[in-house]
Amino acid sequence: MMSKLSRKIFNTHFVTKLYNWPQSCSFKSLSHFNSKISDLQNTNKLIKQQSLQDNEAGVTSASNSAMEFPCLDAIESKTQLLEARSLSSGPEPTYTSGTTLMYHCKYPLLLDWGGVLPEFSIAYESWGKINHDRSNVILLHTGLSASSHAHSTATNPKSGWWEKFIGPGRCLDTDKYHIVCTNVLGGCYGSTGPSSIDPADGQRFATRFPILTIQDMVRAQFRLLDELRVEKLYASVGSSMGGMQSLAAAVLYPDRVSRIVSISGCARSHPYGIAMRHTQRQVLMMDPKWNRGFYYNSVPPHAGMKLAREIATITYRSGPEWDQRFGRRRADPRKLPALCPDFLVETYLDHSGEKFCLSFDANSLLYVSKAIDLFDIRGSAQTEQVVTESIGDEQVNRGLVLPNISFIEQPESTVDMNHINLRPRSKIPPSDISFAFKSLSKHPVLIMGVESDILFPTWQQKEIVEALKRIGNSNVIYCELSEDLSLFGHDTFLLDVKNIGGNVKRFLG
Repeated sequence: MMSKLSRKIFNTHFVTKLYNWPQSCSFKSLSHFNSKISDLQNTNKLIKQQSLQDNEAGVTSASNSAMEFPCLDAIESKTQLLEARSLSSGPEPTYTSGTTLMYHCKYPLLLDWGGVLPEFSIAYESWGKINHDRSNVILLHTGLSASSHAHSTATNPKSGWWEKFIGPGRCLDTDKYHIVCTNVLGGCYGSTGPSSIDPADGQRFATRFPILTIQDMVRAQFRLLDELRVEKLYASVGSSMGGMQSLAAAVLYPDRVSRIVSISGCARSHPYGIAMRHTQRQVLMMDPKWNRGFYYNSVPPHAGMKLAREIATITYRSGPEWDQRFGRRRADPRKLPALCPDFLVETYLDHSGEKFCLSFDANSLLYVSKAIDLFDIRGSAQTEQVVTESIGDEQVNRGLVLPNISFIEQPESTVDMNHINLRPRSKIPPSDISFAFKSLSKHPVLIMGVESDILFPTWQQKEIVEALKRIGNSNVIYCELSEDLSLFGHDTFLLDVKNIGGNVKRFLG
């Protein structure tokens, strides 16, 4: 057993080693960073084991030994490493990976909810040659956390998030089309967002960044298209949040969009999706390191980001897939059950969160996910936004107004279940959704849904189709992938080249 002196020497060596790392290591790669975390975990484990031995030596033994928590040790080790790193180089990770093209707009962008960006930048990448009259341009919209890097380029050979969908003869055929993909406004991969510098004072925006909408993001994209002298898109294509953007682009600029592709998107966010994203934001904001968004000069809220991503992953994939892939199998059946990741599905979620937590800006996650929640293509919602704009920035109440009467859980239900209307959801969408699409009666439209998608269920895509048909659009195509074709849930649009890519390719011609 260690003497008090030897423990003191051991702990002093540990701290000295920790704070000397930034001077000797630059952490240029994620694997290098993770190796240092592993070293810290092993060191922490030795210290805690020694502490347990000391406690057992001086205190009456408990009925059972204390459980170990390697998942918490990992979080503590990462925090220690980030704190040590901040002594020399600053803790904030660099989110942008690789080279992008940059468009900087020096003209103000007025935002739907009363804010303004005096100037802004949009990061973008492109593939395929643009033709002489610039009529072969496809604008590709991204999901929440994606960058503009949909496919590898000469300056950035890393595989993109739609690598197998873009290229000669592929879904987005670079022999035919010029594809442009942007990082959304509010993101952290080059475009202006909360981590950007506010030109007014030279400090990062943080949570002084204004609330955004999907429509705001699209308006910024079309400023870029103006700069590129693209008068009309061959197609607007997007999945998930990108599916919302694709619809919004056509509604805002019907004369500048020829065709529309919306995959696993919706015309308006609904309570389940809003609730799940709200939960992710709350988990993130409860991390003390978030500091109300002002963490850029300290350790980022990596623990909250990790948990938020784990929640998101549950909504991105499906139960049927997990039944086949993981079942109820444990990672190591030889070990006693633990409160840290134990089942295979738990280790999968843990890995997903760990991989993401330092690769994306926490404030960008908050702002972009809120924009998804606010999305509503209906004319009534757009009217509300116009009214908000007319009020003026100084008069907008940015606080939370709670209802006068709180929600009360009833101990017993007094509702007569025999009189509840349990009829299936109406196939007729609200008339104001059709009204929002009134300028799209002749546009060719491809809407795709996935039966195993629990985040954007197929009735949301069918709602779009029916709304378009109600205004007389006979050029709407609807494709739904059954569970027999795809078990990957919402993430199907990232994985299924044959069915997603094949249908898009046929539609584009």
